[in-house]
Amino acid sequence: MTLVNFNQKTRNNAPYFNNVLESLFNDVETKSTIKQKVPAVNISESEESYIIDLAAPGLKKDDFQIKLKKDTLTVAVEEKQEENKENQVFSRREFSYGNFSRSFNLPENAANENISAAYLDGILTIKIAKQDEKLLQKEIAVS
Repeated sequence: MTLVNFNQKTRNNAPYFNNVLESLFNDVETKSTIKQKVPAVNISESEESYIIDLAAPGLKKDDFQIKLKKDTLTVAVEEKQEENKENQVFSRREFSYGNFSRSFNLPENAANENISAAYLDGILTIKIAKQDEKLLQKEIAVS
């Protein structure tokens, strides 16, 4: 158990004390909100490919922008505005569809020309085929 000492000024100033508690709860809410803005990712590997599973429920497949620049794969979602239905007033609103972007550095043996993506049940699955190791090696003749 931890004892917290309050000075007389704090004890007589009840609104100040309420603001301290309120700010503590707001900080917790802000931290959890920040966590939710970047979707969780699972990355796995098989003999034939790398698989990236990105948890992004509540979106449509058209909301995703997947780009490849050199060896960096970027998945991004632009913010979409949600309209209030019949002037709905919320006492708490936690659904959020903000912008996010995740980038992944692909390994040398990733076949950049053979990448596919599918969105099912709130999970975006990106499959990146592996190149044959023999194709990655090249012998250079000395002239």
